Amino acid sequence: MASTSSSRPGNSAAGRIALAASTISSDNESLMTDIRKSLNIFKSVAIDLEKGGQADKVKKLDEMVLELLGSFQDLAHFSVALKSMGNNYQPSDQPTDFRKILKDEVDKLKASSQSAPESDPLYRQFKEAIWNVHHAGELMPGEEQEDLVMTSTQVNVLNVTCPLTGKPVVDLVNPVRCVECKHIYDRDPVMHYIKTKKPQPRCPVAGCPKILQAGKVTCDPLLRVDLEELRSAETAAVRNNVIEDFTALDDD
Repeated sequence: MASTSSSRPGNSAAGRIALAASTISSDNESLMTDIRKSLNIFKSVAIDLEKGGQADKVKKLDEMVLELLGSFQDLAHFSVALKSMGNNYQPSDQPTDFRKILKDEVDKLKASSQSAPESDPLYRQFKEAIWNVHHAGELMPGEEQEDLVMTSTQVNVLNVTCPLTGKPVVDLVNPVRCVECKHIYDRDPVMHYIKTKKPQPRCPVAGCPKILQAGKVTCDPLLRVDLEELRSAETAAVRNNVIEDFTALDDD
């Protein structure tokens, strides 16, 4: 449905639109967080079903996971498009068709990403968890060792240590993430960095060209979920290494 921009002062109208878009986007991201948590539950249930030899139910869960991941991707595109629309809105004397603007933004994001749920790292983790019930330590069919390391340990986290403090991101009490480059930092050090490196505080991760802004470095709703998944992946990797060490001792 088309909406008409207000004839009130431009900055005030633009500010209200941006605030409304940000609020709706936050609600949307909360739903995304719930989906991510549900996927972890599905994975645990699938492991139990696989152990019980209930392949038909595992297959049904597999289909449900793909459906959830498709919804997750749609929500992610919608959230980004909504923020973009809110940040770029400029009042004018002409009617503003917000629905069309939003749809065009979503379509553009979908066209640029072109990623199917089957290629999502979270689906890869789901499949790996089921595979490991009977094939622990073995690569899944068609998988390379490099793929295993990338998907199992990095998950959705781009940097595993804060570039300013060197602390592991899973140990940060107040982690924040840049909206644009997705790198993670310790909140107080990065805020100090932004203040002291003005006017061009470039992201401190080597090779990243993005300029940091205080308003775009936040603890987004998915950050703590991402860190918890990374923490779990690292714990599982340590546990597997311990098992392999004991196996090697037995062989000796």
